[in-house]
Amino acid sequence: MITAATTVGTTEGYMPGWANDFETEALPGALPQGMNSPQRCDYGLYGEQLSGTAFTANPPERTWCYRIRPAVKHSARYTKIDVPYWKSAPCVDPEVISLGQYRWNPVEATEGLNWITGMRTMTTAGDVNTQVGMASHIYLVTESMVDDYFFSADSELLVVPQEGRLRFYTELGIIDLEPKEIGIIPRGLVYRVELVDGPARGFVCENYGKKFELPGRGPIGANCMANPRDFKAPVAAFEDREVPSTITIKWCGQFHKTEIGQSPLDVVAWHGNYAPYKYDLRTYCPVGAILFDHPDPSIFTVLTAPSGDPGTANIDFVLFRERWMVAEDTFRPPWYHKNIMSELMGNIYGEYDAKPQGFVPGGVSLHNMMLPHGPDREAFEKASNANLGPDKLDNTMSFMFETRFPQHLTAFAANEAPLQDDYIDCWADIEKKFDGTPGKK
Repeated sequence: MITAATTVGTTEGYMPGWANDFETEALPGALPQGMNSPQRCDYGLYGEQLSGTAFTANPPERTWCYRIRPAVKHSARYTKIDVPYWKSAPCVDPEVISLGQYRWNPVEATEGLNWITGMRTMTTAGDVNTQVGMASHIYLVTESMVDDYFFSADSELLVVPQEGRLRFYTELGIIDLEPKEIGIIPRGLVYRVELVDGPARGFVCENYGKKFELPGRGPIGANCMANPRDFKAPVAAFEDREVPSTITIKWCGQFHKTEIGQSPLDVVAWHGNYAPYKYDLRTYCPVGAILFDHPDPSIFTVLTAPSGDPGTANIDFVLFRERWMVAEDTFRPPWYHKNIMSELMGNIYGEYDAKPQGFVPGGVSLHNMMLPHGPDREAFEKASNANLGPDKLDNTMSFMFETRFPQHLTAFAANEAPLQDDYIDCWADIEKKFDGTPGKK
């Protein structure tokens, strides 16, 4: 008999599948079998459960960890600290006007910024204290965290790299992220972030509400969009280092720091369904119209965080990637619209078809709830007069954080980020074509 060379799937260091009950151990026999809490764990480890839902939630989200020290040894007295650019909802600045259509050029980094100090909040929505809504951030990282660790009690983080690679050393294993990939870091998970090959920039969606899940495909069926097998959870990896270390905690929008004497990344084995993931956006299989009309952008949803109101998300993460356009007698770019949902978009690379000018890689745009938006004149005229053969929309990858809540600009977004003051003018030269002539197009 020939057996597989690895038991963790075809990607070294990762286990495939979304919301699986994984099991993994960094030392042989470290993971108990047939029970969760033996009287004595092998290697002198401590059993501990990390819960992402209430105990009675269905299904429960939890992971059993077998660690060198229980997490109470990684917690001491807390000191409140200031992280001035990382904001949480509600954050409504009376001097800032959030009503409008906004677009920003890429934010540039300065020296001395790590994962925490380099976070720049652009918008907030909802209320972190009642666990609804979100915040959108740009991260700027120019130095690695050294013996410094972080976790958020407020939220899970959806990380979208745009430039540079990051390495997340987490309690449950190591995740490497590069542009065209995303990472999901669960609420409560301790980690540090290191640079792999130079400065890094990207986007973060901070989800205060129910965790992200795969959207229901409805009549699409079992295939296409984001497939569960393409999400990768890390295998167990641990540190046994006796060094002075710092843990920063985000809790109810405030930041606190505690000093400990060792690395908290000491989970030798674990099993469960509450884990970090990475996902390669290039594996997303889009679906769309193959005869006429442009479908709603919800057809491109990668992940959704439910709100409790069926069909209306707390957050949708939507991807606009390369694809073929084949619809007949159809205006192919997104049509003009105004929406109950608020849409924040980011450009990972290339050119977005509805805004060929100005929306550059690393840039951000915001179209808040019930504010009209759509193609500029150049995109409208090109799409209205194109010879409609099959057309490959190439060299493009952008995304949208869409939420049911209005997104409020932070003072940083309004006053410090490189706002394109003339963005609203992109629609100024749209012409009136109506003259009352029947049949005119």
